Amino acid sequence: MSKTMSFRDIERMLDNLDLDRYPAEDPVDLRRIGAASHAIKRAEAELQEAVQAARANGRSWGYIGLVLGVSKQAAQQRFG
Repeated sequence: MSKTMSFRDIERMLDNLDLDRYPAEDPVDLRRIGAASHAIKRAEAELQEAVQAARANGRSWGYIGLVLGVSKQAAQQRFG
């Protein structure tokens, strides 16, 4: 695949599998993977926004790192 498929594109593809012809193609496990991946992307976006809000409110990288369980340097490197 040359382009990344959206979550909706993948759901449509899985909906169109011919389960009568290929019963082993039940996409339950693939749907779980897609849902988990989508949840991670949403959580990462929320985390980025939360860190930006904390910084805008004057929170130090030390406190942000403490909450994340990483050093202040690691927090700043990832989100700074």
